[in-house]
Amino acid sequence: MKKIAYLMMMACAGVLLASCDKDEPGGTATESLAGEWYVTYDAVDADGNLIEQDFFGMGHTKVYTYNTAENTSTTLFIDDQGEFWEYKVRVNCNVGSLTFSSTGSVPNEYYDCDVIIEDGKILKGAATNPHGTAADSIVFYVTFSDDPYMGYYYDKLRATGYRYTGLASDDD
Repeated sequence: MKKIAYLMMMACAGVLLASCDKDEPGGTATESLAGEWYVTYDAVDADGNLIEQDFFGMGHTKVYTYNTAENTSTTLFIDDQGEFWEYKVRVNCNVGSLTFSSTGSVPNEYYDCDVIIEDGKILKGAATNPHGTAADSIVFYVTFSDDPYMGYYYDKLRATGYRYTGLASDDD
């Protein structure tokens, strides 16, 4: 009798487990644009011509691109988490063309400052990591309303870099 009760309990447990729906995890709407990036900020003129590489002498700093809470394919956050200028802005994006930009100046979510992001794009496999393998590239132009150097030394900053792989050789 104990064996029959045990078998019945096992059968019920099997039915209950088999009837559960499994949700497969998926990506976000901006997954192809999202990432952790190492970028350098170069000073450029109004036409995007280089004035000085790594104007602030900071080398590579991290920038993060990720989806908004609404998880739409048309908006994205650009966020340096305080590593360079302390900016986080919501920008428009086109997942199909791997591009992003702001519509004019947008508020910085970290402090009172307006930011403009222009001509942002991700180029698949166009960069080379410090360890010599291909990686995705990012490039965009940025201006800050509280930048004391803008207009005197340069017109905007160009951020260029590569997708972080997590390898120790990327940590330079």
